[in-house]
Amino acid sequence: MTKSTTKKVSNIAMWGVLALLMFALAGFGVTGFGGSVRVVAEVGDQEVTTNAYARAIRQEQRNLQQQTGQALSLSDMQSFGIDRGVLARLIASAALDNETARLGISVGDAEVARQIASIPAFQGVDGTFDRDGYTFALRSAGLNEREFERQVRSETARDILQGAVLGGISPSSTFAELIANWEFETRDITLVTVTMADLDAGPLAPSADELQSHYDDNAAVFTAPEARRIKIAWATPEQLLSTIDVPQATLQELYEQRSDEFSQPPRVLAERLGFADRAAADAALAEMTAGTTTFDALVTDRGLTLDDVDQGELAASDVSDAIAAALFASDEPGLVGPVDTDLGPAIYRVNAVLSATEVPLEDVADVLRAEYARDQARRVLSDAIPEIDDLLAAGATLDELAAETDLKVETIEWRQGDSDGIAGYDAFQLAAAAVQDGDFPEVLELSDGGVFAIELLEVIPPALPPLSDIEADVTASWVAASNAARVLEKATALADSEATLEDQGLETETIAGLARDGVLEGAPRALATQVFALEEGEVAAIAGPNATAFVVRVDRIVPADRSAPEVIQTVDALEQAILRGRAQDVFEAYGQAVQADAGLTVNQQAINAANASIGQGGL
Repeated sequence: MTKSTTKKVSNIAMWGVLALLMFALAGFGVTGFGGSVRVVAEVGDQEVTTNAYARAIRQEQRNLQQQTGQALSLSDMQSFGIDRGVLARLIASAALDNETARLGISVGDAEVARQIASIPAFQGVDGTFDRDGYTFALRSAGLNEREFERQVRSETARDILQGAVLGGISPSSTFAELIANWEFETRDITLVTVTMADLDAGPLAPSADELQSHYDDNAAVFTAPEARRIKIAWATPEQLLSTIDVPQATLQELYEQRSDEFSQPPRVLAERLGFADRAAADAALAEMTAGTTTFDALVTDRGLTLDDVDQGELAASDVSDAIAAALFASDEPGLVGPVDTDLGPAIYRVNAVLSATEVPLEDVADVLRAEYARDQARRVLSDAIPEIDDLLAAGATLDELAAETDLKVETIEWRQGDSDGIAGYDAFQLAAAAVQDGDFPEVLELSDGGVFAIELLEVIPPALPPLSDIEADVTASWVAASNAARVLEKATALADSEATLEDQGLETETIAGLARDGVLEGAPRALATQVFALEEGEVAAIAGPNATAFVVRVDRIVPADRSAPEVIQTVDALEQAILRGRAQDVFEAYGQAVQADAGLTVNQQAINAANASIGQGGL
């Protein structure tokens, strides 16, 4: 049993050990090595060479490129601190190697050979070890056999050390089950909804003193946010429509270009059911004619749906001459066929016959004119951008810009959240929020093809308007707050009553199996959280939105079903998460002990030299 537990823990921790030691060794000291640049760090008797450091950096670059699709330079990696993470992992490996050497843990040649032979990259097409492929793969990675085999020996020894350190760690079923029970526990409740209709009196109006008090107590709510007074020179295609002339000849040309849209030939709405041969088609038609079966039944018998046989709208030009002749032979819906098709005989069911349509030019002239004018207006504004740029670059003011172009000038007070006029465009919202006093105006584009330029005139700080200016808003706020308080007060009285909810003649709703993250229609999302704070049999009043409140009684607390698949999966996942957390804590402490015992020295000069060489394609 101990062996099995050790292997399980080792597998979980194997890939995380180096990362854990990286955190444990984060506080190492840095000391120079003098003039040598062969070694970038030492942990006890173990060295991290510049070659090993360079290989690890390049491998990390390849890994990141595979993950992100982008090639990161060494300077990019340094800006993100990735190079320091690589060095920390190498130091962690060296620390473990030093510890395995100190403890006398080693692996024989036979085990190293077995480990190497089991690596798929070194196996031939027959699944056996390929000596030539092994040599070639190592050479491509910049390694020789002796160096790689030393790495395998060290990694295997580290695995043994990991198993020894983490072997006594086991998952905590009690804690995992406690969390799962909490998460999957449900409630059966009785619910009463209280609204304004349940109050004895209707909505109230505030007195002058109540209104003043509400205004004073909620000054932050009524304070107008910061505003920006902005001058704008702008134009949209819609604003230029009246200036665009659309000749009648152009309308006629547009109408003819879209003739398929305005002129439709006769069409039918039809479904088609194919048959293997003519005899089967004739027999099916005879049965449908006799009333012993239906088209729908034949479709179902084939394992099809009506969507599978639906042909949509069909014009004569959409089918062969023979099929067209059959489909358009009658002006009434009905069965048609059997008709020979490229896929064999078929029976059509015509569900509707649509007459030819012809929309005259005069009926669509306004639509065509508006579409053409809007497109032309976009072109006008797009073509004007270079001219606007030149005028602004020459120092033209927004007023002068409007005098020279189709742009109009206006001044607005803009606040975050405004959406009227130009404030409804995202591009303006971004520009208005970013513009600063003294910024040079530049031409920007709107989503509909419009253009604009802005200038900040003044920043208006937040201010509380006089009560007289916002009396209607303050009154509405007071009424809403008062109604909500009165409704909650009513719900509280019902909840505190000695009589049961049923005995009080209330309209109740019973809800079974309410989960912690459950949502009830019309109730706030926090209702379930508040319900789960109640004991079984407890009754409470809970405030709701829009002058509503709820009276809730917890009828039953239902424990989690430990046999449910989702509960079992959650317990298993929690056990593994707890196990990983314990392993991390143990190895952090272990790594700190290793560091203290072995001692760590980092050669920054060697690291700088290695980085310079890597950046130039060396090492």
